[in-house]
Amino acid sequence: MDDVPPPYVVALNLTRRCNLACAHCYLDARLRRDGDARELTLAEVARVLDEIAALSAETMVVLTGGEPLLRRDLEAMAGHAAGLGLMVVVGTNGMALTARRAAALKDAGVQGVGISVDSLDPARHDRFRGLAGAFARTMAGIDACREAGLALQIHFTVTDDTAGELDDMIAFARSLGAIALNVFFVVCTGRGRHLGTVGAAVHDRVLRRLTAAARAEEGLMVRAKCAPHFKRMAVELDPGWAITAARGYDAGGCLAGTRYARVTPDGEVTPCPYMEVSAGSVRRQVFATIWREARLFAALRAPRLRGRCGACEYGAICGGCRARPLALSGDMMGEDPLCLHVPAGAAAAPPVAPPPAPAGPAWSPEALARLAHVPPFVRRMVRERAETHVLGEGRAEVAVADLETLMRRRFGAAGPPRPAPARPAP
Repeated sequence: MDDVPPPYVVALNLTRRCNLACAHCYLDARLRRDGDARELTLAEVARVLDEIAALSAETMVVLTGGEPLLRRDLEAMAGHAAGLGLMVVVGTNGMALTARRAAALKDAGVQGVGISVDSLDPARHDRFRGLAGAFARTMAGIDACREAGLALQIHFTVTDDTAGELDDMIAFARSLGAIALNVFFVVCTGRGRHLGTVGAAVHDRVLRRLTAAARAEEGLMVRAKCAPHFKRMAVELDPGWAITAARGYDAGGCLAGTRYARVTPDGEVTPCPYMEVSAGSVRRQVFATIWREARLFAALRAPRLRGRCGACEYGAICGGCRARPLALSGDMMGEDPLCLHVPAGAAAAPPVAPPPAPAGPAWSPEALARLAHVPPFVRRMVRERAETHVLGEGRAEVAVADLETLMRRRFGAAGPPRPAPARPAP
């Protein structure tokens, strides 16, 4: 199974400990005093990172929890990953991100921090997070992150109560100079079983607005998480939009087990954080063996979908979320209940980007030098898109101008987002 491409992202849930009790927590993380002795040790995490890097140094590693900042060895883990050439991102609620801790993460090689903001209404955010004052402490963490020069992503979970805040959250993320706003749609696992999910109509409305924003924003990446229907809506909005190409990290379908994997605090490997079924344990197998050979992952890479997903003409670029039907009905291949689309049959299938030619074009020395400055996580995707672009024009070499053309198409004249110097006062 050496022909299985390496993962683009591996999330390491380092702990179940947390300083909050969020209503939607997929891990059902517990309070700080309830630490678990079965958590992977620093030495075990380092070994897993070695195994991930052996598959590909272009993989992004997300160090998260629970609340990863409750682990005092977090910087050591981040430093080990960065030393292997992996792109390291920390996912946190931000409450423990002091200036000292943010600087330590930066020094360890962390390239970005994803911070969860559930509402711009402090009282609503605090209720959702289960702690009075959580909003103020998260805002302080955002400031510390930015002062340390860490690239910032904002994570926003859509619920019935917060669905109307999408535009305000986009503006908020933009004002921070965040590189991305990741919009999550709840999957009913962990503590989220008791929260429920947004209705299909609300989901459809919010996702369509998100799709339009993703197309319009030039200085901020707006991305849907756990909502592959975004690709169908992108095709409907603009068939020529580059994001509709079913390749690379942006490829169609659910990421779980195809371009993404999660390692639990006690070492189980699952297709994604919302799928609680294990493909194997890193305490018993090498990560690469699990990634390449696990039957669970093989099934997700060649899915036999049922229901509307199985009959849908958008299967190649969407295919529905696999975690949601698994959580709701136990059928990983069932239809995604949050999708309102009525399949029109295979004859109506949208165009999909052709596979790359067996031999790609050459690269000019200048273009290769420019590619080397692209973060490892997206370098493979940039390389694929550049080569596809050049081959489509019948040329044999990628030049710097091709990379600049693709960048303008993705970000507009403003170029990629850069962190702003300070957060505006509320």
